[in-house]
Amino acid sequence: MIRIIFALLVLTTTQIAAQSTRLNVDSKSYLFNKEKALDMRLHTHGWATNFLMGDIHSYYKTTFFRFGIGELKHHKEVRKSTEPSSNLPSQSFRQYTYGKQNFAYVLRGGYGMKRYYTEKAAKNGVALALSYSGGLTTALMVPYYIEVGGPRDAKTTSIKYSEDTKADFLDPFKVKGKSSILKGIGETKVVPGIHGQVAVHLDWGAFDEFMRAVEAGVMLDIFPKRLPIMVSEENRPYFFNLYVSLQLGKRD
Repeated sequence: MIRIIFALLVLTTTQIAAQSTRLNVDSKSYLFNKEKALDMRLHTHGWATNFLMGDIHSYYKTTFFRFGIGELKHHKEVRKSTEPSSNLPSQSFRQYTYGKQNFAYVLRGGYGMKRYYTEKAAKNGVALALSYSGGLTTALMVPYYIEVGGPRDAKTTSIKYSEDTKADFLDPFKVKGKSSILKGIGETKVVPGIHGQVAVHLDWGAFDEFMRAVEAGVMLDIFPKRLPIMVSEENRPYFFNLYVSLQLGKRD
């Protein structure tokens, strides 16, 4: 779905660029010096939410700082459910991801630039820009706990993956469901990295106080070692993503 949306947005921007003519920029666009926006993003390996703070140098150029949190998922993650049993408590049957070893939550901070290449028409127009940025990534690796037990056990045990628990952790007949999402927070390990991204930016409010925009682009996170997200699948030290995002904000 993300790939389809991305292709449609790229096609749309190509048509806009081909048909656009240079207009006189409304003088009120220069009244704005700052912009703040919330960026809600879906990408091919998860999701992210970012907060952007920008300095408007001119209508055509904005620089910004971006801070965000998100999650990176392995491309072979599959959620499963267990069959309920009258002997087991209902909370043990939450869906789980078989073979998942760690959550990979990420904090990103970066600096970037947004350059407009068309001017928005006075009414119902769309401004086209190119946005690019880069910075630091911090991966927070939180152990993934699951509930295991025998077929007739009314009580389950919460375990994470280790050499001692490997047999139970990977036995689908013993797994009853995912443990609390807060389980393992105190065992978080930090992996530093870097990231970069470039995107086509479509702005429906380029002249307005209230910002309304959509981005479609590519982003890359790189780490010095493989992130141990899955047990039996190949883990990688990099994540290449296509993404689409909605940005809502305000200029002053």
